[in-house]
Amino acid sequence: MAQTLINFRIDENTKKQMEQICNELGITLSIAFNIFAKKVICEKRIPFDLSIDPFYSKSNNNQFIVI
Repeated sequence: MAQTLINFRIDENTKKQMEQICNELGITLSIAFNIFAKKVICEKRIPFDLSIDPFYSKSNNNQFIVI
């Protein structure tokens, strides 16, 4: 099966933490993201609950904008 390259940005600390966990599991980041993608396809949904954290709401974040 042909493969393709996907580039995206992730926080450096998040990447390091994920790499450490993947290493402990005996898999690579690439394998972990492939597992995620296949799970999304199989379930036709994000395979975990997503919710809106009020801390990150637009109105809350606007309080911190300095003009």
